[in-house]
Amino acid sequence: MSADPALVEMMGAVFGEYREKHPPGETVQRDPELWRQLDELGLVRLTGAEPHGGSGAGWHEAAELLSAAAGHGVRIPLAEHDLLGCWLLEATGLPVDTAVRTVAVLDKQGEATAVPWAAGADRVVVVWRPEGGYRVADAPVEELSITPGVNLIGEPRDAIAADLTVLSGEPATLALVTELRLKAGLARAIQICAALDRIVQLCIEHVTARVQFGRPLAKFQAVQHMLSDIASEAALARAATEAALATAVSSGWSAFNLNFLVAAARSCAGHATAVVVRNAHQVHGAIGTTREHRLHEFTRAALAWRSEFGSTRYWDEQVTDAVLHASAGGLWDLITG
Repeated sequence: MSADPALVEMMGAVFGEYREKHPPGETVQRDPELWRQLDELGLVRLTGAEPHGGSGAGWHEAAELLSAAAGHGVRIPLAEHDLLGCWLLEATGLPVDTAVRTVAVLDKQGEATAVPWAAGADRVVVVWRPEGGYRVADAPVEELSITPGVNLIGEPRDAIAADLTVLSGEPATLALVTELRLKAGLARAIQICAALDRIVQLCIEHVTARVQFGRPLAKFQAVQHMLSDIASEAALARAATEAALATAVSSGWSAFNLNFLVAAARSCAGHATAVVVRNAHQVHGAIGTTREHRLHEFTRAALAWRSEFGSTRYWDEQVTDAVLHASAGGLWDLITG
């Protein structure tokens, strides 16, 4: 199952038009006007239940939305708001309104670091683990201590602290918290793949148009080798991510091998980023290191996102653990389902 082509085209047009009118800056803040436009189009709560003000779409449509934003270099907390924060509220029976949200998992001290978009949100959906299991609360930002920070591309990544003694909320199961982790990891994999695909496109355009020593760069064998590595690594990351997404959707996020597939997707995306970023900047030469060229918008984004919601090393270890604990002949079942 895939998203409606007309919907995908509309998403691309919205972000493409926005990017043309709004060049990237040093730091990123959520644009209220863009948020309002997306809200009017039903894209802010794309996967939310219709009785709760959502559009009732699924993760295939959400993946296209995240890819459209990332592929045009537009930074906006769609994944954090819709796929994570508001979904978690719905799953635990808490009310959902029009407030802008992000999500954070607190430690035993009530703290979390590198929380995406917290400073610019209205509320933070927090998860913590008191005695007796997990709980979820929808906390107004005014009740939290927030220390602003940014990631490699200037997106807000803030430290927050909450007083756990005054937080109230609804109970959440371990399975629900595990699903949150997998959804967050897969959302970043989708965004990384979109950035890598855009890098591939920029590289092809550059080597085709750039002439050196009387012929296009694309005619040089060394450049062809670097370009083939870029394309193959991006394709591998995309294939692994789409496999995880398809299994997640078809199984209702309950497949026995879903943790393995999401981990494999994040592992492939993380390692692909290293190759794609290195080769892309080599292919572009000096022009690719300038702020004026768009390449850095996507190479830095991929590098930043591969470290969020679990590092590449963390997801590598998840893959390794799954393989080591598979029963005799169980590895094939992990891969194929």
